[in-house]
Amino acid sequence: MKKVNILAIGAHPDDIEFGCGGSLIKYTRKGHRLFMLVMTGGGLGAPADTRMAEQEASRQVLGAEEIFWGGYADTHLAVDVELIKKIEDVIAAVQPEFIFCNFPDDTHQDHRHLAQAIMSATRYIRNVLFYEGPTTQNFNPQVYIDIADTLEAKLDALRAHRSQVMRTNIEDLSIVEMARSCANFRGIQGRVKFAEAFHSLRLFINI
Repeated sequence: MKKVNILAIGAHPDDIEFGCGGSLIKYTRKGHRLFMLVMTGGGLGAPADTRMAEQEASRQVLGAEEIFWGGYADTHLAVDVELIKKIEDVIAAVQPEFIFCNFPDDTHQDHRHLAQAIMSATRYIRNVLFYEGPTTQNFNPQVYIDIADTLEAKLDALRAHRSQVMRTNIEDLSIVEMARSCANFRGIQGRVKFAEAFHSLRLFINI
């Protein structure tokens, strides 16, 4: 089986884990190479150094080789040439076959702006999938990945972001519970027990 490079992009630490962590673990367990690009340190959720350390702990659970950091302050992503160029530079370094990233319709401006920039930066990439998060809106997926065998590892990756586990803005609901419920719901849609779901910008299926 051909091994491919995968690039997962998120606006903040833990975006990637919630949206596609189970799928990424599935791929790294098969020997594919995973790289991460996280655009901000998430400093409004907790001190940025704390969140970056948590992201490093989660990276090890996911099996990613390297984290690239965008260097932006939380909530300060803007759709401009600089942001697009930073994404393009990482794409050039990684040479990914697949890219996973935040969905454009989202109530958080960083997620929206990053997704818009990604549509320009990935214009020559064949496979680009948008994942969902807790603040995603109007998400109508066409692609499902069964994560029954990696769900618990995905939840462990989320638990590595210790400062964020209870920061859901919903009383007595943890991000771990939210992710499990989401995986169950998307699994039911896809006719399996647990799944992650994606909206495809482009996807080549080679049988």
